[in-house]
Amino acid sequence: MTLLILGLILFLGVHSARVFAEPWRQGFIARRGEMAWKGVYSGVALVGIVLLSIGYGQARQQPVVLWPSPGWTRHLAALLTLVAFVMLAAAYVPRNHVKAALKHPMVLGVKVWAFAHLVANNTLADVLLFGGFLVWAVLSFRAARGRDRAAGTVYPAGEWLRTAIVVFVGVGAWAAFAMKLHLSLIGVAPFVVRSAG
Repeated sequence: MTLLILGLILFLGVHSARVFAEPWRQGFIARRGEMAWKGVYSGVALVGIVLLSIGYGQARQQPVVLWPSPGWTRHLAALLTLVAFVMLAAAYVPRNHVKAALKHPMVLGVKVWAFAHLVANNTLADVLLFGGFLVWAVLSFRAARGRDRAAGTVYPAGEWLRTAIVVFVGVGAWAAFAMKLHLSLIGVAPFVVRSAG
């Protein structure tokens, strides 16, 4: 569990620089340059994701179960992650209706993804991992909207063709991950309900 916690601190910590330490971040960039910041940011994030992945994998070997997890929660999680994948796609396609409405669809997608996994999972490691990401996403979204208000940011209106691309890409990526990659990368088949025994 120690590696999981350390990984979360590093990964979410460096991703929280704009939430809690924007003046320090800007000062670092002013002194050392944008590329130096990106190097530090990427390096810390990489170490963090490796540690939390190893730590989560170790914690799953001896899970501390906190509450019963009914089978239907996995199907609800699958539906919620579909929404999250569409939001993620919306972050990368300019001028789509999802981004125009939500402003920061990637952060909201992380929020939905984390909540979905908290619904479906029931161990201490799950609460630490997905709860950590959920708290980060809530704070990050609030900070991003605050920056938008301060800067008077206006997001362009959406176009239907671009929105259709977002939905197509999001649904396709979700299907590939849910049906194939989740099992091979995470070791869990989302649509196979675990036995209570």
